[in-house]
Amino acid sequence: MFRPRCSPAFLAILIMAIPTSLLGQSTQPFRYLLKVSDNRRFLVREDGTPFFYMADTAWELFHRLTREEADLYLETRARQGFTVIQAVVLAELDGLKTPNAYGQLPLIDNDPTRPNLEYFKHVDYIVNKAESLGLFIGMLPTWGDKVNRKWGGGPEIFTPGNAREYGHFLGKRYRKKPIIWILGGDRPVETDRQRDIWRSMAAGLTEGEIDNRHLMTYHINGGLSTHEVLHDESWIDFNMCQSGHARRSTPNYRMIAAAYAKTPTKPCMDSECNYEDHPINWGPKNGWFDEHDVRKLTYWGLFAGAHGVTYGCQDVWQFWTPPRQPIAFARTPWKQALNLPAANQMKYVRALVESRPYFTRIPDQGLLADDLGDSLDHLQACRSSDGAYAFIYTPTSKPFTVNLNRLTAARLKAWWYSPRTGDASEIGVLTNTEPHQFTPPQEKGAGADWVLVVDDASKDFPRPGVIR
Repeated sequence: MFRPRCSPAFLAILIMAIPTSLLGQSTQPFRYLLKVSDNRRFLVREDGTPFFYMADTAWELFHRLTREEADLYLETRARQGFTVIQAVVLAELDGLKTPNAYGQLPLIDNDPTRPNLEYFKHVDYIVNKAESLGLFIGMLPTWGDKVNRKWGGGPEIFTPGNAREYGHFLGKRYRKKPIIWILGGDRPVETDRQRDIWRSMAAGLTEGEIDNRHLMTYHINGGLSTHEVLHDESWIDFNMCQSGHARRSTPNYRMIAAAYAKTPTKPCMDSECNYEDHPINWGPKNGWFDEHDVRKLTYWGLFAGAHGVTYGCQDVWQFWTPPRQPIAFARTPWKQALNLPAANQMKYVRALVESRPYFTRIPDQGLLADDLGDSLDHLQACRSSDGAYAFIYTPTSKPFTVNLNRLTAARLKAWWYSPRTGDASEIGVLTNTEPHQFTPPQEKGAGADWVLVVDDASKDFPRPGVIR
């Protein structure tokens, strides 16, 4: 049986010593617990209403920002419609030896059983600020190099024993806060010892939370998915893949489809795809990912069966400001990068999926006469399981043909929805005959992507993107 190095009584004293202004409930009740939906495909709030996981990667949030800067960041992302902020307690960028903005290191002598409470008061402030704005923190207890260095700074400081104790500390401290636990941190699980460390940390988190079980997952490195290595772990509530930053046409829909088909059924998502303002394959000579690249993998993954999406920006996750040395060629100061185009366009994907029945959405490439393969022109389709509506994403303005008989109604109402502006234009009412060719509105430029929305005309759904 696990025996924490410090007694439960001492842990209680530590918690009681934290100012209530930091850990007290916000003035507005916050439904801080999430769960997996009954059909095991989505996330829901405590009352069963849908929760759309729309995250930003803010890996260095606790480590690099002042409270005033954190306020600016969180308020901006809340205004842009994000619901989750992914951030790391023991940060990637020399997080054990370089102090936070207030001169505090997270651990005493790099010992996970000896957290520095002054450092955690700053984490508390950010968690509470996020709560006040209706945001969840996707909290990584540590970046993965502290368990599996492989590359990066490390050092490897965790054992199964101290990982459990550290998890217990975090679980108890944030047990009544809007947290989603994300173990890992861009590293694979390659040995039994590493697996035991993560299992122990997960067990510690659960023990510390007592009866307030938060959802838990794992952020894996590029090109991999947790369904391949961790799916059967009882603490994995939903799977994450990372399609990464190697090329513009990475078929993340294939990774999502494989996770979606895995049994037992668990929700799945791409937790890190093309970052906005990131050099393609880490080489500026290759060009830079732009808003179209971000939107493309967002809609591909979501319509392939993902329950949510994660946005990222190369400048923002590291909170880069000159003259600080940038990581991997960051080029735009983070406060300016907060309003890059894709960051302001993510709200449109959320609005679209929330404007139609939520829990019946399933992937269905059978809607397409030709999905154009694994290319920049790839089409991705989904529909309601009862045939009430369909979404088809096209990265271009090229015509494509739809098998309308995958839907059930005799009369269908069709729309073009713009992922760039959130505007919807009605195509008209169609008789359900197949196949039917659709030609998207023609706009100049490579970024003219569209979503075809086809509804059962009798349902009287609102304009796509409008929430009733």
